[in-house]
Amino acid sequence: MRISELYSMDIYADNGQYLGEVRDAIVDLERGEVSRLLMEEFRNMDRSESKKMLQNKSVLFKNVRNIGDVVLVAAQTPGQQQAESSEDVNQLMSRR
Repeated sequence: MRISELYSMDIYADNGQYLGEVRDAIVDLERGEVSRLLMEEFRNMDRSESKKMLQNKSVLFKNVRNIGDVVLVAAQTPGQQQAESSEDVNQLMSRR
């Protein structure tokens, strides 16, 4: 599947919660894999805005369970999501 085929697909958590629509993706070129799916287009913004957007408007691609008519991701508790997201976001922000 091509990344471009994911654009405009709805994202749902496996608990049925609608999360948003795929608007952009972050690709880790060193690993050759998708890192995150974004529910907003990634554009030039200051560091704090970028960090907030990555934490609140994106999902880790490793949490994707299935891609079909929609993107299905694993639902996480807020504590799990915050810890995992903060670690990943800090790594992304250090590369920027």
